Amino acid sequence: MNDRVQRLEEKVAYLERHVTEQDKAMLELTETLARVRQELRNLRERMTDTTTGDGGEPADERPPHY
Repeated sequence: MNDRVQRLEEKVAYLERHVTEQDKAMLELTETLARVRQELRNLRERMTDTTTGDGGEPADERPPHY
């Protein structure tokens, strides 16, 4: 009986450790996803600003060195 309880305690300890590791991984993925979403928003804004900047097409603009 004592051996059985010990094995159960070991399994519970393993599962607790595993859950903690999974929580850390999930938090890291959530933070990464938030950063990627923000970068995507920034890129979309830049694309919108580029296409609606002065009404002209980028191909019609003079290069900056002129």
